Amino acid sequence: MRVAILAHEKFPDGAKTALGVLRYADYEVAAVLDRDRPADRVNDLVPDVRDAPIVSGVSDLDPDAADALLIGIAPVGGGFEDGWREDVRTALERGWDVVSGLHYFLEDDEEFAALAAEYGGELRDVRRPHDDVTVAEGVAGEVDAEVILTVGTDCNVGKMTATMELARAAEERGHDAAVIPTGQTGIMIEGWGNPVDRVVSDFTAGAVEEMIVAKGDEHDYLFVEGQGTIIHPAYSAVTCGILHGSRADKLVLCHEAGRETIAHGYDTAIPPIPTYVDLYEGLAEPVSPARVHAGALNTYGIDDDGAARDAVEEYADALGAPATDLVRFGAEGVLDALL
Repeated sequence: MRVAILAHEKFPDGAKTALGVLRYADYEVAAVLDRDRPADRVNDLVPDVRDAPIVSGVSDLDPDAADALLIGIAPVGGGFEDGWREDVRTALERGWDVVSGLHYFLEDDEEFAALAAEYGGELRDVRRPHDDVTVAEGVAGEVDAEVILTVGTDCNVGKMTATMELARAAEERGHDAAVIPTGQTGIMIEGWGNPVDRVVSDFTAGAVEEMIVAKGDEHDYLFVEGQGTIIHPAYSAVTCGILHGSRADKLVLCHEAGRETIAHGYDTAIPPIPTYVDLYEGLAEPVSPARVHAGALNTYGIDDDGAARDAVEEYADALGAPATDLVRFGAEGVLDALL
């Protein structure tokens, strides 16, 4: 599929879905849409992902340049901004599909639904759970695969990235590995999954368990995409549901270098790293014991490689386990601790 990625006024730092798709998905990317950077190319800003032009809007592209418009922004609350409406409207009038991971469902928007019906495009709301999700039965631990879950010190510290990097590194070593996608970006990359932050609270663990059971006897390793953090005032319930639903065998603790307070405006300090280890391992213990075997440190905000390596060493010492920046320095040592 050929896609244009909408990332208005957010690319690259505020468009993690766009970056995830550029880095890991198999789509052909026609362009990234950002009104603030209409003359740039992707690699001018992010050199280690696939390149594409950055344009102001869908109208700047040839009608045959893409088959779909993908919403590449994941705002807090998952709302739809009216400033995006013209691009979605133009895409639908061209017969393109529109793929969205928002909590705002495009299928329920009367204007978009009418345009999709008139011009033959499809609205795909990947954050809409299927109707048959139910409570967990506690059977995820019975699968043949080893289950490895990324957990975090906060939201947006790199859990999805760590999951993708580790799964691909394992495959490159010749292991049969698969990703279990639990969020909109992972679902867009992998083409399937359950959006666990959208299911009914009682069904969160069941939504994860369903995927583990579906894939657990087909692969040797399952890398589960974590969400949120266990101490986040808004999102801890999702984090706990994934932990218990996956019945993980091993945990990878993800952190962003320099992060001091919880994301999205909460006045909650990031506790010491050993506190997180105790919290995650203690919460897992009664259901399905799992230890933190490794760490993934996001050093994106550190320009110098030497300073980034120092930050990784400090993090590994605090964690008491192997750690690295998986994108910057590769997965070797961390993968050795997991496989």
